[in-house]
Amino acid sequence: MNRMICSEQLGLTYYPNFFDEELADSYFEVLRKHLEWQIEHYKMFGKILASPRRIAWYGNQGVNYRYSGVDHQALPWTQELIDIKNCLELKLNQRFNSVLANLYRDGQDSMGWHADNEPELGHHSVIASLSLGATRIFSLRSLKKPRKSLKIPLKHGSLLIMDGSTQHDWQHAVLKTTRCSEPRINLTFRWIESD
Repeated sequence: MNRMICSEQLGLTYYPNFFDEELADSYFEVLRKHLEWQIEHYKMFGKILASPRRIAWYGNQGVNYRYSGVDHQALPWTQELIDIKNCLELKLNQRFNSVLANLYRDGQDSMGWHADNEPELGHHSVIASLSLGATRIFSLRSLKKPRKSLKIPLKHGSLLIMDGSTQHDWQHAVLKTTRCSEPRINLTFRWIESD
């Protein structure tokens, strides 16, 4: 498993070939067809808007997550998600109790600038982000140094680990692009502190 450290200061580690192409293809097809993809709605500037991507939230029983003003109750794990989670936990020596799945149907689906810094994630949360399908650019910008930024092309079967103070010092996004017409699935495994 090749590893490339993007930045120790950022707390980013990138595995470009975490899954080989055959395994990544298999997971992509099954997850695209069988996860319970939903259209999320959120309120912004007094208007109700539809999320520019499809989402699905899975995890241990009782693990709930609130972001963008919306409460999410975890659906029970599918076998494929359990298999991926077990692989991540074994190779990274890290525990996860939930996963947020995002389906980007093409380059017009996106994720705006944000940080995953909700209190239930803890101060130095570890998020394991697995990419399947089309390559998309993962953009980061510093909250402390506005001109400092980074772009990482996340390819099929790759894994990006975000830890340390990444979520408190940086924002990240997957912006719209006209250069991509193919779908992508992103799985972000995390540990949610529950009551």
